[in-house]
Amino acid sequence: MTPEQLSTAIVDALHRLVDEGRLSLPDGVPGTVLVERPKVKEHGDYATNIALQLAKKAGVNPRELAQQLAHVLEQGDGIASAEIAGPGFLNLRVAAGAQGTLATTILQAADDYGRSETGVGQRVNLEFISANPTGPLHLGHTRWAAVGDALARVIEATGAEVAREFYINDRGNQMDKFGQSLAARANGEAPPEDGYRGAYVADLAQRVLEADPAIMDHPHDVQVVRFRDQGYALQLAEQKAELDELRTHFEVWFSERSLHDSDAVERGFARLREQGNLYEADGATWMRTTDHGDDKDRVLVRSNGELTYFASDTAYYVDKRERGFDPCIYLLGADHHGYVGRLQAMAACVGDTQGEQLQVLIGQLVKIMKDGEELKLSKRAGTIVSLRELIDLIGVDPLRYTLIRYPVDSPLTLDVAEMTRASNDNPVHYVQYAHARLASILRNAADLGVLLDADSIDPALLSHEREGDLLRALAELPRVVARAAELREPHRVARYLEDTASTFHKFYDSCRVLPQGEEETTDLHHARLALVAATRQVIANGLALLGVSAPDRM
Repeated sequence: MTPEQLSTAIVDALHRLVDEGRLSLPDGVPGTVLVERPKVKEHGDYATNIALQLAKKAGVNPRELAQQLAHVLEQGDGIASAEIAGPGFLNLRVAAGAQGTLATTILQAADDYGRSETGVGQRVNLEFISANPTGPLHLGHTRWAAVGDALARVIEATGAEVAREFYINDRGNQMDKFGQSLAARANGEAPPEDGYRGAYVADLAQRVLEADPAIMDHPHDVQVVRFRDQGYALQLAEQKAELDELRTHFEVWFSERSLHDSDAVERGFARLREQGNLYEADGATWMRTTDHGDDKDRVLVRSNGELTYFASDTAYYVDKRERGFDPCIYLLGADHHGYVGRLQAMAACVGDTQGEQLQVLIGQLVKIMKDGEELKLSKRAGTIVSLRELIDLIGVDPLRYTLIRYPVDSPLTLDVAEMTRASNDNPVHYVQYAHARLASILRNAADLGVLLDADSIDPALLSHEREGDLLRALAELPRVVARAAELREPHRVARYLEDTASTFHKFYDSCRVLPQGEEETTDLHHARLALVAATRQVIANGLALLGVSAPDRM
């Protein structure tokens, strides 16, 4: 019996009490009831404080209401006991048979177990990398690539539609410097002092030359433009390929240049005028962000006619909203912390509610240590460690899992040796090993001729304490995923997997799954095999939400 099923049973019990005139709830019966696993196992399988929440509205003592609920719940199927504790808590024990049916439920749902419909109807835009197409993606981008993609996966698991969006910073002076740097390398010269360096610049220049040998026949200013545009295309393609290898795929690659080539900026300004939040002063155009909590109004068009970067941000947000996205989630680096207030004020200026349609997550810095020293320099990229180098050095699975398993607002210092160690001290290895062990048990069962038939097992046989612990752990996945999506915290899935793997190992140490020697196969063996298969499915589903592989052998 899952927490969701218990919630439904309690709601039904409340309706029954109201219908029979034994309870009065002026505001009506709640649609759902929070059911949680108690911190102390002896208190029961699950607990709820619903009697405490409703007692005042109902005009009754909380313990009295809890007693009425307990009486109704114990008359139904699946609940072995309902006990009142403290001022009105209700501790529930699930009947072994009702709890054991979860294994069959999971196997029937297969890859869909853990999913819900709490986000159905939402169209979410998730922008989690904003990079210049002038060089390799680096460690900061890598953290967002892993976390952003995992966040998209958990939000999608609630039934929402998610568009992963990469914002290409392909407009501005940096693009001209990029073209100048490539042209300089092609001509055997050093890049400009404020240009781009690193071996990758020479590599890109050579690739452009190979694709377009006639480029050197043009005047220098034409060379710069052609190197800029062709180098841009090559570098962007490389970024896409590296992200694909990291299992991060974007539905939208949005060009900043296209924002200005279209009428998006004008549409953004029109929206601000409609809301009365645009004005002219000192020859410049301003947005009234102080009306919405900002420390000063923001300039959108300078007195010389140049657009500010914030004008682009405003136009880009309006464009997202016009594409039908609600909410729009931004994953930004630690250096953007002071930018959040003005973004929220901007959203209010175009008519949205602060904190709702525009949501911002701020991520902290990551350090990677190798042999006791921080990785800072790259032979190819110069002063940054690139995504390509991190994949080669660490591997996709440990890199993704380790970056995802920590809250984004936590600064990280990670060690290459620890991330790649084949040891139970390494969380990704620990969870993947649990999956491989589960897969091995299923293979051994097939070799012994013990067939998996979850539909015909006797769930009441799964009554051992360790079996109950494991079943309750498996029952938590849907709630963990929904909570991770709601709070924008995909690390919750990783921590859940580690706890569940630990619970499985304790079960396996106490409960023999397969017959030994000449021992006859019993109904208990079949029931435990179904529990093993359900556990394998849950861990596989959780790893898939993190974009991490679930190996059958290790």
